[in-house]
Amino acid sequence: MTRQSRAYAFGLAAVLAWSTVATAFKISLQHLSPAQLVLYASAASLIALLAILACQRRLGDYTSGLVRYWRRSLTLGAINPFVYYLILFQAYALLPAQEAQAINYTWALTMTLLAVPLLRQALAVRDALAALVCYLGVLVIGTRGNVLGMSFSNAHGVVFALASTVLWACYWIFNTRDTREPVLALAQNFSFALPMILLWCAFTDQLHPVAWQGIAGAAYVGALEMGFTFVLWLTAMKLTDSTAKIANLIFLSPILSLALIHLIIGEPIYMSTLAGLALILGGLTLQKLPLGRATLIRPR
Repeated sequence: MTRQSRAYAFGLAAVLAWSTVATAFKISLQHLSPAQLVLYASAASLIALLAILACQRRLGDYTSGLVRYWRRSLTLGAINPFVYYLILFQAYALLPAQEAQAINYTWALTMTLLAVPLLRQALAVRDALAALVCYLGVLVIGTRGNVLGMSFSNAHGVVFALASTVLWACYWIFNTRDTREPVLALAQNFSFALPMILLWCAFTDQLHPVAWQGIAGAAYVGALEMGFTFVLWLTAMKLTDSTAKIANLIFLSPILSLALIHLIIGEPIYMSTLAGLALILGGLTLQKLPLGRATLIRPR
């Protein structure tokens, strides 16, 4: 296989894995609370990441980095996985999987908007138009098509889903200042987050025996969505001769995810979800088009 063919193989493997997680979230939440799912999934993810580092013979770098970067690991670990997944799983507990996963895809646009105040970057007119299109899609999904009536099917669930995009975007913005190797950094962040999650579960009286189906689901979510898939995607990005070729594969994920949600969970796919998702993907595509960079907001 050529280098680019291997990049496509790793990228598609990551996209296929990510396409299953909305279904896995929903099934796991039938047996676990959001906090319990964060706890067990984070533990599984840390084990997976440590196994990867062990295979790469980098456990020494991991342990030395725990001391050297403890403040950064504590801060980023508090965002991801602790608070981010706690809020995301709460959104999945309140909303149909199809709606929560569709809204979650707006995080890339949220990151562009937050880069204006946090990184002092200019906001292009194109980005502003993309935001309008994407958030119109969120409105269509959240109201199940009743946009004029502004009647949300579950307003709290929509707020949680949107809040998760803000946290995920903030996490990646703060990561721009992190010089650590990504897999190493993720393992160190999870190491500091796990005690926080454990304390939260103890404080909220959620440390009690759970069904094996919940543990199995959490192990799948943690090892795949939080662990191995991240490495697959990083590998694809390193091998490719064009970041755009691999990045565009991510647009396959929501379609595959909807199919799995329908086939495995049995959710009827709403027309409002399809229309809203089309708007969200259209807005994200608009953001990538070479339409010039006229500036709407330029930070001082």
